Amino acid sequence: MSAEPKTSILVIDDDSEIRYSLERVLGANGYQVESASSGEEGIERAEKSQPPIVFLDNRMQGITGIETLQHLRSASPHSMVILMTAFGTTQTAIEAMKFGAFDYIIKPFDIKKVLSLVTKAIKAHDDLASARQARYSPILNSDDYKEGIVGNSEPMQEVFKIIGQVAASDVTVMITGESGTGKELVARCIYRHSHRANRHFVAVNCAAIPENLIESELFGHEKGSFTGATQQRTGKFELCDGGTLFLDEIGDMALPTQTKILRALQEGEIQRVGGNETIKVDVRLIAATNKDLEKMVEEKQFREDLYYRLNVMRIRMPGLRERREDVPALVDFMLQRLGKERGVGVRRVSDDAMRALTAYNWPGNVRELENVVQRSAVVAKGDTVLTKDLPREIAACAAAAPESPPAAEGAGTSAEPPENQTAGGDTAQIGAGTPATVPPVIGAAPPAPTLEDAFDHLYERLRGDVDEGLLQAIEKEMIVRALAETGGNQVKTSALLGMTRATLRKRIQQLDLRV
Repeated sequence: MSAEPKTSILVIDDDSEIRYSLERVLGANGYQVESASSGEEGIERAEKSQPPIVFLDNRMQGITGIETLQHLRSASPHSMVILMTAFGTTQTAIEAMKFGAFDYIIKPFDIKKVLSLVTKAIKAHDDLASARQARYSPILNSDDYKEGIVGNSEPMQEVFKIIGQVAASDVTVMITGESGTGKELVARCIYRHSHRANRHFVAVNCAAIPENLIESELFGHEKGSFTGATQQRTGKFELCDGGTLFLDEIGDMALPTQTKILRALQEGEIQRVGGNETIKVDVRLIAATNKDLEKMVEEKQFREDLYYRLNVMRIRMPGLRERREDVPALVDFMLQRLGKERGVGVRRVSDDAMRALTAYNWPGNVRELENVVQRSAVVAKGDTVLTKDLPREIAACAAAAPESPPAAEGAGTSAEPPENQTAGGDTAQIGAGTPATVPPVIGAAPPAPTLEDAFDHLYERLRGDVDEGLLQAIEKEMIVRALAETGGNQVKTSALLGMTRATLRKRIQQLDLRV
């Protein structure tokens, strides 16, 4: 019996260490690997060998990864291309998916994730061996984060992928999510990357317009059609002909207006209020809501047929608490924009303050974060936001937060070597550079600080820098830390602190702590 042929994988990267690491890892797992040190060479090799899988670096000397990807679409149309990038920006994410990449992976990446992605790509290649991956004709024309959508987290990467997939078509998109998550930013991003980008984009907040005026706002009205209609008015649908109309908070729209929206979508025509003329319109509709439309349909508060018409493609915007690792990048982006647009001199946030910002639950999501960043930048002294510059309820989160918040992309590299290693000495992380060598130990380790030393440091650190008094600040800090250690269990916390449960409850109430 002949051996099963090995799956061929092409690695295109101008970094020899990345090529070597992937060759060893993939080769050791039964794959046949060839490599190329430039986009030009990679295109030639792909055209000859037609590899099922291609790992492609985004930033290379010569032609870029995105340019190489576009050439690969014709040179090796059935290859599943996995883009490798150190910068998971909005631009990279959208372009990668837009020009037909199977997926992309952010450096540094670990072996398990690489192998898992290869398995998924092989299955996709086998399932779609005879089909071309879709390519989008419009060319992106925006800088990284120009739309204000910032995030490298898994939930946001999924959002970027869907944007790249739907932008070039005219399908109706429903954007759901809590208030303040950035639903309108996503709608504008879809518009900017669509073939309608040179036509109008109009946003309408359905919740902000009185029920008796919403039809006139959307469809226009004829002169004399109602009291106060002193002249003919063009509605948003007519104004957006050939463009994109964004209906925000569509769950607040009255049922009679929903009926007219449905007709406009199905027939592509409208009538002004008080008019008899039928007007043809070509509008791409994007809707958004923070309400549960499925429940509203069940309760007959929203038309079922309109719901299905709007919900062709859905994008769910995650709450900020679901992507805490994006907080440092968001804060950095907001501070840069404040400096550019308003001349605010604050450039950074202290480690303690960033830990607090990352640990906070953010019920108001990105909008609340932006408000806090603006407020803190105004009250900060110098060019750095400190914990004391944050609102009290957010500053209190610093004690219960991890020592190091998730680092923003490009904010610097860790000096620590990867902890996990595979057999044979391969590091379990690829793309992070050469692992750091552990320095030799010279002399004995310094003695641990005594309790007296710790209190001396604490006294000097807090003296004159707390509002409620030194003793109360220390007590508050100890209670917060103990609660965090016990997972909020007040019985265990009171035992740990050596006080009764009643006393602990009283202290929590006095100090206005959240459990």
